[in-house]
Amino acid sequence: ALPISGINMKEAWQKAPLTSLIILIQVLVFILMTLAGGSTNSQVLVEFGARYTPLIKAGEWWRLITPGFVHIGLTHLVVNSVTLYFIGMYIENLFGHWRFLAIYLVSTLMGNLASAVFLPQSISAGASTGIFGLFGAFLMLGLAFWDEPAIHSLAHQFLILVLLNLGIDILVPGIDLAGHLGGLLGGFFMAAVVGAPRLGRMDLLKRFLSGTILIVTITAFLEMGLLK
Repeated sequence: ALPISGINMKEAWQKAPLTSLIILIQVLVFILMTLAGGSTNSQVLVEFGARYTPLIKAGEWWRLITPGFVHIGLTHLVVNSVTLYFIGMYIENLFGHWRFLAIYLVSTLMGNLASAVFLPQSISAGASTGIFGLFGAFLMLGLAFWDEPAIHSLAHQFLILVLLNLGIDILVPGIDLAGHLGGLLGGFFMAAVVGAPRLGRMDLLKRFLSGTILIVTITAFLEMGLLK
């Protein structure tokens, strides 16, 4: 049976320690930011690692990852943590712990890289770049294992969810559309690179091509906005 069938939430939580750890880090960072002056304070956001392109170009490359653990206000933290709770447990169970972490971190990097290039003067933060990457991983599974009814059905549902979210991104001002799209692409291609052995074997050529596309895209983004 596929690991996704009949997942018990308590059991899934125990089997998804990295998802749990990421959420815990987000909460701890939020508490520290609140004590330091507030998570909506621009100076505090920058001090705790929010994405700000001029500082990345100055050599603070960790800001392509750290924004994924920083949130702007309590609502932002709660919405992203709840979303990560559900989607993260599924992906960590389907791919395994370290493949999940690779997908999440590469998605976060890709999302913040796209955001840094296309929104260079803004300050941004949040786990949504990584979360969109997990959406992208699900879409990849839908293509790679389209003949598995459970996977195909869930991938279809996530496609609808992604389209709805992107529609909201377009209509609502202030949302980082570039970051979400970058994370989505990063998750899709990184999921193909690492594969999903728990579900079955994936074509090596497709995995190689996915890795090539990922590297070329990251290099292009760097050349476009951060290495000049």
